[in-house]
Amino acid sequence: MPHKTNISILGCGWYGSALAKALIADGLQVKGSTTSVAKLDELAAAGIKPYLVNFLPGEESYDAAFFDCDVLWIAIPPKSRGGEGAVFVDKIKGIINAIKQHAVPNVIFISSTGVYADSNRQINEETDPHPNTEAGRVLLEAENLFRTEDSFKTTIIRFAGLIGPARNPGRFFAGKKEIPNGNAPVNLIHLDDCIGLSKAILAKNAFGYLFNGCAPHHPAKADFYTHAAMQSGLEKPEFIRELKEWKIVRSINVGPVLGYEYTTLW
Repeated sequence: MPHKTNISILGCGWYGSALAKALIADGLQVKGSTTSVAKLDELAAAGIKPYLVNFLPGEESYDAAFFDCDVLWIAIPPKSRGGEGAVFVDKIKGIINAIKQHAVPNVIFISSTGVYADSNRQINEETDPHPNTEAGRVLLEAENLFRTEDSFKTTIIRFAGLIGPARNPGRFFAGKKEIPNGNAPVNLIHLDDCIGLSKAILAKNAFGYLFNGCAPHHPAKADFYTHAAMQSGLEKPEFIRELKEWKIVRSINVGPVLGYEYTTLW
């Protein structure tokens, strides 16, 4: 990508805001969206050009200038509350219509390794997903909407469990007892690597791909979260040392396509 690539990030949450700041630090121009008027000043203060964007069905509103970009990131996870699924898919349909209307050439859609069920095996980008959660099913449906489009190129990143600033894994299970499935391997990615992977996609112009974003280190849940709690000075959790449903998320694309090496392996 040329140095002066214009980026728009739809959804400046935990990942989107951090990505925007990292890209701005690299000299790129970044537009960022929020659905909250109150957050516009916060985005502007970070050097992000702020836009109020809403794709709720029946309430769509946005400034066309937001879609004047070389690359559009979409980082809006489905909300977990009941009934959001159909609304999320409708939002994605509205976003795709806007992408086509404004001729955005490249899209990066943030999905989740939650599209893969715990099938007691190693999985990679060639594994056929069979999601067994509402969020997983909705994300896979959204992914498939992008896959059917040929007027722009979409790269999909399926991030594993997110950890990093304000997501301290030591807090996840601190003080809890009899936590099941303690021997299951963890599938996690640190925010630093989320951003590193994202920047590598830009640098390599890697559009039209699917990437699993997951650190290649998979300690047992009990070992990892106990250590994380103790590192943070929190009460030690107690796990049941058993192995029930599990998966190990691998990638066959990150290395060969991006040449990316993970930096944060706890």
